[in-house]
Amino acid sequence: MVVIKWKFQWRRIFWQIKEYIVWKYTQAVLTMRSLTYNEHMSHGYAVDCMLEPIFWFVDNFAASLGKVFVFCVSVLTAAVVVISYWVGLPYWWQRDPYIATFLVIFGNWLLLNIIFHYYMGVATPPGYPPNGSMVSQAASICKKCITPKPPRTHHCSVCDRCILGMDHHCPWLNNCVGYFNARYFYLYMVYMVVGVTFVIIGGVDIGYQVLWLNDTGGIIPNNDPDLIGHPVRMNQSGVLVPVKVIVEYDSINFPREHDLPVPPITEAQRICAHPWKRKAVIFMAVTCVSVFFALGALVIMHGRNISNGETSVEAHINTTLRKTQKTFKNPYNFGREKNWKLFLGLTQGRTFLRHVLLPSAHQPSGNGLVWHTVHNVHEDWP
Repeated sequence: MVVIKWKFQWRRIFWQIKEYIVWKYTQAVLTMRSLTYNEHMSHGYAVDCMLEPIFWFVDNFAASLGKVFVFCVSVLTAAVVVISYWVGLPYWWQRDPYIATFLVIFGNWLLLNIIFHYYMGVATPPGYPPNGSMVSQAASICKKCITPKPPRTHHCSVCDRCILGMDHHCPWLNNCVGYFNARYFYLYMVYMVVGVTFVIIGGVDIGYQVLWLNDTGGIIPNNDPDLIGHPVRMNQSGVLVPVKVIVEYDSINFPREHDLPVPPITEAQRICAHPWKRKAVIFMAVTCVSVFFALGALVIMHGRNISNGETSVEAHINTTLRKTQKTFKNPYNFGREKNWKLFLGLTQGRTFLRHVLLPSAHQPSGNGLVWHTVHNVHEDWP
């Protein structure tokens, strides 16, 4: 009986402690909710509060860092071009001058488009609502600017102003991507991906010989005095070392003479033997592969948005609307072909060959203030 009594008492004490802990926890939760309660409280609101330091950093430093990013893009692009001419052109010229000529023409066409579209993306304003004038179509009032917002217009916290047809703020352009420069931004990414793919394909053989074979063909870099006069080979660590020469003798112990031609030194062997060229090839490989995957993913993502007739901001908003409203349809989606023509500005007789494959500074049709929708489109609309 005594044992049963003690078990009962311990069980009662355990439940009392448990109830006390649960009560204190509930009290703390209720106190926290009462101190932070407002009509906007939700998980999204809590996340925004926690991310406020990041937003503050972006708002205050993104504009300054944008100039640094533009400088970095320019330097990296110039470095890739210089290395291509310094390392790649002599290699291909020795292999086949005709192929080398084609590569130079094709590569410079890509380079021209990359430079043009990047410069236009940086220098072209994305488009802003007019100040001090009436807006014929106002979707809402901007809470920060306290001015009417045309359809598809959003406020950029970095630029601290509303942007027409805003897609996002790009620090690599040090500019917002909006109605008037979205085409430049997207075509820059497309031509950059094609360009790095071109460099990767053209340099894959060079990279293979430099990174895996390390065959110098007996070339002594920098006239190393310890190796002059000796046949050399490159060991597994990439260091040139002398090798022993085995000479065959005939029956009367005289060296056997021969007239066999000495194989010429290839440009790939010169690259392997040159320490700075080897480092340049490695730098090119890392840079081009990184850009290929990074910008390639962005090209696919933005291409999907263009096909759906929406910007990145609208894609996020429309995803939420589709979950809450099953009948929701994007009013600016005119079909894939029409959406791409509108985005690329292929209206009013413009052609893909002249205005996409070649640099073109044509502007999109319209002014970014008034938008056609699938409900009010006219038959004569391009």
